[in-house]
Amino acid sequence: MKLCVFQGTFNPIHNAHLKMADFVLKNYDFDKIVFIPAYRPPHKNYDTALTPHRMEMVKLATLVNPKFKVSDIEYQNERNSYTYLTILELYKKYDIEGKISFIIGTDAFKKIDTWYETDKLKNMLDFIVFVRENEPDKKKYEELKAKGYNFTFARMDFEDISSTNIRQSIKEGKNIDKYVTDKVKGYIKENGLYQN
Repeated sequence: MKLCVFQGTFNPIHNAHLKMADFVLKNYDFDKIVFIPAYRPPHKNYDTALTPHRMEMVKLATLVNPKFKVSDIEYQNERNSYTYLTILELYKKYDIEGKISFIIGTDAFKKIDTWYETDKLKNMLDFIVFVRENEPDKKKYEELKAKGYNFTFARMDFEDISSTNIRQSIKEGKNIDKYVTDKVKGYIKENGLYQN
């Protein structure tokens, strides 16, 4: 199986996430893309009360494509969501052809060499990097390439959508129709999320 992973806090999952995954499906040869909501993101402050809601919103959002799958692998362990440990488990769980690929934005990828067990992780993954700013820091990527990280840039037009801005818009009572799917919007409204 040719597998690509999209791991994130998804707080909440939004349309740019889905477009990135769709772009990868159309431009690379994968059998499925597995969305993995982080149970306890090690580098982010977040409201733990939202943990089950983040998972449910990812499940609702990914119904748009049968090749999108959702894994609760990090929820089963209820620990810090270290990518290295998750990828180890995925290799045990699936019969992987080649390496697992990993969708990531430039903002996170620039810090990849600080991640837990990064020297092991870099040998386990091929990274598909989405540019989140106008001009990538070429020197940093040259350094990462020299350190042995294998990556390609996904040439998709940048969409300026962030979960942080969506949460702020909800607090301010603004319309979020263009940022999330109808099902996710309905879930947020029904459960009164991000009001405070």
